[in-house]
Amino acid sequence: MKKKIFILFTLFITTAAHAEFSTKAKSAFLVDYDSGVEIVAKNADTLMPPSSMIKLMTLAVLFDEIKAGNLHMDDRITVGKNADYNDPKWYPASKICLSAGQTITVRDLILGLIVLSGGDASVVVAEKLGGSEAEFTKMMQDKARAIGMTQSTFGNASGLPDPNNLMTSRELATLAQHIIGDYPEIYPMFATKRFEFGEHKTDWCREWGRTHTMNYNKLLFIMPGADGLKTGHTADGGYGMVASSKVGGRRLIGVINGFNGKGHDALASEMKKLLTHGYETTTTKVFYRAGDKIADIPVWYGRKPTVDATVEKNFAITMPKNTDMSGLRVLARYEDPFPAPIEKGAVVGEIIAEQNGNVIARAPLVAASRVSKTQFFGRAIKNIRVMLGGK
Repeated sequence: MKKKIFILFTLFITTAAHAEFSTKAKSAFLVDYDSGVEIVAKNADTLMPPSSMIKLMTLAVLFDEIKAGNLHMDDRITVGKNADYNDPKWYPASKICLSAGQTITVRDLILGLIVLSGGDASVVVAEKLGGSEAEFTKMMQDKARAIGMTQSTFGNASGLPDPNNLMTSRELATLAQHIIGDYPEIYPMFATKRFEFGEHKTDWCREWGRTHTMNYNKLLFIMPGADGLKTGHTADGGYGMVASSKVGGRRLIGVINGFNGKGHDALASEMKKLLTHGYETTTTKVFYRAGDKIADIPVWYGRKPTVDATVEKNFAITMPKNTDMSGLRVLARYEDPFPAPIEKGAVVGEIIAEQNGNVIARAPLVAASRVSKTQFFGRAIKNIRVMLGGK
């Protein structure tokens, strides 16, 4: 078997670089969704209180249960006493305004978390899935590590002040990328501008619900293409937002934390500036999209002679606009032939973007389908063919 390298094509294009951006926020991060290239990074790896942005992890754990078929949108969950609106911790906090003993659908819990930033809804989710909020935070931690968030820690599911609630802007962006990519049927709910819960059990909550229906994410109202994700605010931590927008087919993810502007409108304006800066100063070239056939790799001792190689995520490069261009080529590297058996999704090589001899982007090539190994007689025939000079 030989390691082979194939030049897929050569382009003239430029590589990505940081774009200067000034913000009064303590931390900011901007990344291209397709390429994963960071465009702006200010204190992006500094652990900070995420406030209600932590609810994105609460939602991600819930989405896993839905994706696995363990929960459905119309399932009803009983509200426990820890989520009752009479608990003093909810007096100053964002909430749906739930009463102990009532039931609420999974769909309304999700919308209540996204639109109303319902801390009470996060407790309902935590107690349903973890048995207690303390146990649920362990699930949050495990989920974080599983998707590559190595620093984040969790003290509760709501984002209420807790010394263990710490996340970085970079890892909040990682979480956003995961939510967008892994739950495509659910993600559109993050663009919901208004949600009016219709099952309040007390007059006080009905009045609360009448005046609390609009999404705290004001970016949805001022920037075309904005479609998520979550804001947060505490007195000590300031304002924060994880946002995403798609303009001209290109998606960017932005994170701001520790912003001391005047309310959610000012926060949205700052985020719009960040995202607009990314669109105006950089561009992205997508070479291959997830699932595209990139190479047809010969298979040794396989029931099929070849296996299609693809990428699990889009393979792209982000670059600054209006810069000098230099040569770039894209290559596929793999063993020829590749030994069977091969499982679907198994790594069978890599794709590389190379500029002036330097690797600037790489990603694994994976098998698009399973190829099982031939039985003994099939291998014997293969050996005879090789000895006779065939393939």
